[in-house]
Amino acid sequence: MRDQLAFEDILDDAIALGGTVTGEHGVGLLKMRGMDKELGPAVLGMHHAVKAALDPHGILNPGKVLGSGPAPAV
Repeated sequence: MRDQLAFEDILDDAIALGGTVTGEHGVGLLKMRGMDKELGPAVLGMHHAVKAALDPHGILNPGKVLGSGPAPAV
């Protein structure tokens, strides 16, 4: 648990300093909350719209990358 909190602190610091949580690698489960903080609702809404267009039945990797929460309103 402490390791997860420390990692989230690192992500928060990276975002605050103008960095990114993704770099050249994917987001993955460990970085999802950081991605939410970095991108914000409008950009996440676009990600959800693209996902919905390409995967209308939600069968491709459900609950991953975009999280399991509802799509933000755009």
